[in-house]
Amino acid sequence: MSLIVVAIALFMLLELGNIFMLYFKKDSTRANGIGSFKAWEKSKSDSQINDFVKYLINWVAGTKIFFMSLLTVIVIFGSPDIYPWVLLAMVISIASFYVGLFPLARKIDREDMLIPKGYSRTLAGMIALFIIVFLILYLWPYIIPIPMPSFW
Repeated sequence: MSLIVVAIALFMLLELGNIFMLYFKKDSTRANGIGSFKAWEKSKSDSQINDFVKYLINWVAGTKIFFMSLLTVIVIFGSPDIYPWVLLAMVISIASFYVGLFPLARKIDREDMLIPKGYSRTLAGMIALFIIVFLILYLWPYIIPIPMPSFW
C-alpha cells in the first residue's frame, strides 16, 4: 500500500465522518456538521425553509457519497499509474472550496453566525493542509529523489 493510498484513505475516513453527521447528526458542530451554522437553528422555526435546508444538506451528503464511492473503486481496483491523476483531481476539487464556499463562510463568520467564532479560518486551514499533502504526494517523484514509501 503506497503513501498515496494511505493519504486518500485518511481523507475518506474524515469525509465519511462528515457524511454521517450530515445525514444523522445534523445538529452537531463536529466533523463540519451543520450545527456550526447558527442559521440552522433559525431555519427550524420555518418548516418550509427547514425542509429546503435539509434537502440541500442531504444533497451535499449524497454528492460526498458519490465522490467517496469513486475514490473507493480507485483505491481498491485502480492502477498506481492513475494515482497522480487522482491526486491532481483531488487538489483541484478540494481547492474549489476557496472559490465559492470560503468567501461565504468567512462572511458568515464575520457576522458571528458560526460556532465557534473563527471556524471559517480553521476550516480553510484544514482544507489547505489536505491540498498541501496531496500536492506533495503528486509532486514527490519530481522533487524528492527517493522512491515513495510503500507499506507492503
